Amino acid sequence: MELPFAESWKIKMVEPIRKSTREEREQWLKEANYNVFQLAADQVYIDCLTDSGTGAMSDRQWAALMMGDESYAGSRSFFELRDVITRLTGFEYVIPTHQGRAAENVLFSALVKAADVCPGNSHFDTTKGHIESRKAVALDCTVDEAKDTQLEVPFKGNVDINKLEKALEENADKVPFIIVTITNNTAGGQPVSMQNLRDVRRVADKYGKRVIFDSARFAENAYFIKTREEGYADKSIKEITREMFALADGMTMSAKKDGIVNMGGFIATRHQDWYEAAKNFCIPFEGYLTYGGMNGRDMAALAIGLDENTEFDNLDTRIKQVQYLASLLDEYGIPYQRPAGGHAIFVDASKILTNVPKEEFPAQTLTIELYREAGVRGCEIGYILADRDPVTRQNRFGGLDLLRLAIARRVYTDNHMKVIAAALKNVFDRRHEITRGVEIVWEAPLMRHFTVKLRPLG
Repeated sequence: MELPFAESWKIKMVEPIRKSTREEREQWLKEANYNVFQLAADQVYIDCLTDSGTGAMSDRQWAALMMGDESYAGSRSFFELRDVITRLTGFEYVIPTHQGRAAENVLFSALVKAADVCPGNSHFDTTKGHIESRKAVALDCTVDEAKDTQLEVPFKGNVDINKLEKALEENADKVPFIIVTITNNTAGGQPVSMQNLRDVRRVADKYGKRVIFDSARFAENAYFIKTREEGYADKSIKEITREMFALADGMTMSAKKDGIVNMGGFIATRHQDWYEAAKNFCIPFEGYLTYGGMNGRDMAALAIGLDENTEFDNLDTRIKQVQYLASLLDEYGIPYQRPAGGHAIFVDASKILTNVPKEEFPAQTLTIELYREAGVRGCEIGYILADRDPVTRQNRFGGLDLLRLAIARRVYTDNHMKVIAAALKNVFDRRHEITRGVEIVWEAPLMRHFTVKLRPLG
């Protein structure tokens, strides 16, 4: 008989977690102003808030921590990291930063100015925030298929080439770069095909523009190319990765995802002019060029993490666990962005809480209900995260309203997935009883979802 699937690692250390009572969770929600970001970690049973910096490092990574070179300038650990990045991407110039949003801040400070237009596929919250805070426009050119959560399309994260070309025709002199997010988080962790990356490159060359990859989950994107796109089944993840980045001019990276470290990021590019421009902002914002915002030990661990996580078995284990959770939700009839993404399940709140009007934020309401049910913390990727239009200051209700259940790498077992699914089923079963949502009582002017204060209605 065929052997069943099993993880590509074994467990060496465990960390205890505790359950809480419903009464405790009710009080904690109230104290957190119904914003799960404001909950203390000890108040959470299973944490699906994010896969950023929450993964479990390997024995090789922990060993590398002890070998980190903490020299202020010329750290050996920097050169080890740079060499791995160059080998994987082909990019010669590397600037370390403390995380992905810092990489955006440094690079966009050099490249983005007021009235610019930055087209791409569903810019994530920090990317959009860094663009809009500079009085520029983050123009979404994602394919329309991404809007239909029940549609089974293998590469829902793709850039719509017609939309992109139209954007360049109308704004060519205002476009500093095209940005492609791999995988497309806001659209539900959906991948971008190699053919689409080629098409983006073709359009960029036609208009003389450069291309940036937002690369937090580039290895997962390579996995989907290998498993879903014709002609790539026999290629290694590292080979696919190199081919992807050959179609870009530079990248920003939150290494807390596919680098499997707790903190870190970087900028990498093949263009010296971009490197020289970014250097001017790295030193005052982050630190000296050979450490940026990172410790030497963290750079050493990241070098190992990037190498390990561009191997098929590691990615296969990780993504199949997400698919297992999806299969449980299928049994219960719970709608989510299909097909299952690489790092998370994105539950379609608008199809579940049909009695909650969009003005009362269904996905945030579902997030609260799931935590109330079982202490499972998810994250709203929807109307609150979308922020207000920077010109009209109206809430943006045009996109998807999703509850993201992000799965930390190498942290939880399949039994935890069963608990998540069962808790969500319990909420799903009483969905028609939930008729009111929440209202905002205080919000920050930018990236409000992290600190917003809410009040339940009804």
